[in-house]
Amino acid sequence: MKTAYFDCFSGISGNMILGALVDLGLDLDQLRSKLAVLPLGDHSISAARVLRHGIAATYIDVVTPDDAGGRTLDEIIRTVRQSELDPWVTAGACRIFTRLAEAEASVHGHDGDATRHLHEVGATDTIIDVVGGLVGLQMLGVEAISSSPVNLGSGMVQCSHGWLPVPAPATAELIKGMPVYSSEIRGELTTPTGAAMISGLAVAFGPMPTMAVEGVGYGAGRMELDVPNVLRVFLGRALHDAGQGHATTEPVVVLETNIDDMNPQLYDHVMDSLLKAGALDAFLTPVQMKKNRPGTLLTAVARREDAQSLADLLFSETTTLGVRMAEVRRRTLPRFERRVTTRFGRIRVKVAERGGEAISMAPEYNDCSRAARRSGVPVSEIYAEVRRAWERRGSR
Repeated sequence: MKTAYFDCFSGISGNMILGALVDLGLDLDQLRSKLAVLPLGDHSISAARVLRHGIAATYIDVVTPDDAGGRTLDEIIRTVRQSELDPWVTAGACRIFTRLAEAEASVHGHDGDATRHLHEVGATDTIIDVVGGLVGLQMLGVEAISSSPVNLGSGMVQCSHGWLPVPAPATAELIKGMPVYSSEIRGELTTPTGAAMISGLAVAFGPMPTMAVEGVGYGAGRMELDVPNVLRVFLGRALHDAGQGHATTEPVVVLETNIDDMNPQLYDHVMDSLLKAGALDAFLTPVQMKKNRPGTLLTAVARREDAQSLADLLFSETTTLGVRMAEVRRRTLPRFERRVTTRFGRIRVKVAERGGEAISMAPEYNDCSRAARRSGVPVSEIYAEVRRAWERRGSR
C-alpha cells in the first residue's frame, strides 16, 4: 500500500502540504491543469526552491490579485461539486471545508448557517491548497496517510479578528482528538487549514510506520524560524505484506440512537445507506425503552469527517429525534486481501495480522456465495474448501 507519513516537527499548513508533494515529484503543470476546472478567477501557482536552515525545500505561492476572499461554505461546496473533480477529491474537499466552517462557527458563536463567510479560509489560495493537496495525493498514488504529533508553536498570531493566541481558536477546535504539543518556537506553526487537512486525512498519529521509503519531500513555510520551517513527508510502501504490520490507533466517532416507532422493514435500507455513506460499522441491538416498550439501539461507527453527514442521514432516514455522538479511539490490526485457488475457482480472503504473523483468515462471503450457486454445492462446503486451500498454501 502506498503510504505517506507527515513529519510535523515544525507544524503544518496547506501550502506546506502542497510544497512537500511537489518536492516529492508532483508535476506542477499537471496540477495546474487539473485545478483549472475550478472557477476561481485570476490566479497563479508557482513553486520555488528555498533553503530553511540548510534544508532545501519547495515553497508554493498562490497569487490572487483580485481575490476578495470571504466566500461562504455554500459557495465553496458548490464550486467544488460543479467542477467535475474526481469524486474522492470532491468529497474530501467538502468534508475539510465543512470542518473549517464548523470550527469557525464554534469559535464565533454562529448557528452553523452555511451562508456565513469563512474569512481567510474562504480565500482562493486556501481553496487551491485544500483541493490541490487532495489532487496531489491522488496523483502520487497515496492510499494511506499517518502523521507524527503536530507542533503548534506559541505566542500570538494576527488575523482578520486582530491578535489571537496560538493555536488560533479555529485551530484549537480542529485539533481535538489529535496528539499535539506546544513548543518554545514563537509563531503560528499549524494553521486552521493544515489542522483540518491532517486531522481529516490521517488514519493514525504516532511514530513512523514500518515502510519502505521511496522518497522524501520538504514543503517550506513562509516564516524564517530558529528551526527549519518545513513539513517533511515520507512516501513509500507500507510493509504490512512483509509481515511488519502493527496495530494502529485512530480517532472515530460512535453515533447512537434509540428507536421504538419505526417500521422494522426500513432498517435494511438504513443500514445499507449508512455503510455506503462511509460508516465503518453499523449494527442493531434490541433494547427495553421507557414504559417497557421494546426498541432498537442503532449504532454506527464513523471517521470524524463523516460523522455529521451520517447523523444527518439518520435524521432523514429514521424516525429519531436525537443522535448521541461520542469521539473514541479505535485500535485496529493491519488487514489485507489475498486470493486462494480452490476447485471452485479463485476466492478472496481477508487476513489480519499481529506482530508480523497472520492470526485470522475469513473467506469473502460474496465470492463464496457466487461459487456455491455456480457449483450447486452448499456455501458451507465452499468455506471449508477455502480454509483447506489457505492452510495448504501457508499463512504467507
